[in-house]
Amino acid sequence: MTTTKNFGRRSGRCRHGLTAALLGLAGLAAQAFPDKPVTLLVPFPPGGSTDTLARAVAVKLQEKWGQTVLVDNKPGATGTLGTAMVKRAAPDGHTLLVASLGPFVIAPHLLKAVQYDALKDIELLTVAVQAPNVLVVPAASPLKNVADVLAQLKAKPGTMTFASSGNGSSDHLTAELFWLQTATAGSHIPYKGGAPAITDLLGGQVDASFQNVNAVLQHIQGGKLRALAVTGERRSAVLPQVPTLAESGVRGADVYSWQGIAAPAGLPAPLRTQIAQALQAALNDPALKAKNAEIGIETVANTPEQAQSFQRSEFGRWKNVIETRKITAD
Repeated sequence: MTTTKNFGRRSGRCRHGLTAALLGLAGLAAQAFPDKPVTLLVPFPPGGSTDTLARAVAVKLQEKWGQTVLVDNKPGATGTLGTAMVKRAAPDGHTLLVASLGPFVIAPHLLKAVQYDALKDIELLTVAVQAPNVLVVPAASPLKNVADVLAQLKAKPGTMTFASSGNGSSDHLTAELFWLQTATAGSHIPYKGGAPAITDLLGGQVDASFQNVNAVLQHIQGGKLRALAVTGERRSAVLPQVPTLAESGVRGADVYSWQGIAAPAGLPAPLRTQIAQALQAALNDPALKAKNAEIGIETVANTPEQAQSFQRSEFGRWKNVIETRKITAD
């Protein structure tokens, strides 16, 4: 009987020792990361806001890790091509995705041939930054506020034109949500990118647009565009005089354009924590944070758990808008 008890104690000690050893190995594996260059894959062309964010974060990660951090642009299929490439990468932390909300929560509802499950194949590590959209009209427009916009939409349904950077973009879906929440209808004019949409807006070829605040801030400050409302939960620090949609009487249309950083699903937990903490430190770098704030971009830098909860909420929200409004990518 004594022998059995002693064996139980020894067995228990062995099990505890084995568990501790395994945890120690996992910790060492995380500490050794990265042991080769890390790639930040951006599924859009160079020069856009997502690419700019990725390059800024790459500099900070390289400083922290002492290892090369590359930015690789793989545009195509509204960001889903590059995202699918990250899905197929090894879940070892050496390939990360930096993308806007499109591939995470919008494109899966718009495109039939998306080659990944956004909630299962890609693991969001942090929502990096966010910025509200802003409803803008040309400076010469007679529309002075949201009430004026609603009056025109109701007086002449379907005739007021709203420019966007393309079908399924944040600015397009914000307009759709705005019409849904106000029981109105405008005319969507999609462009191939934000720059041509803003150009025609400045020229008065279109009536209005819900643009990312950082994309049109200089035109608002320069008096070429009039800001009527921001889509955030609170007023933008760079446009403190501009009311929110909620303050203007439109509820349920709070929208942020955001960028997230993700990895292929299956990262070991210690490595996930290590990379997430490195990303948070990079994003909260005072110089980078201040530079973003100057153009209306808010630093989020939340945890993987917070980011994934937010993604699930956004995923369901945009699915509902896209299906209700019968939006297609065509």
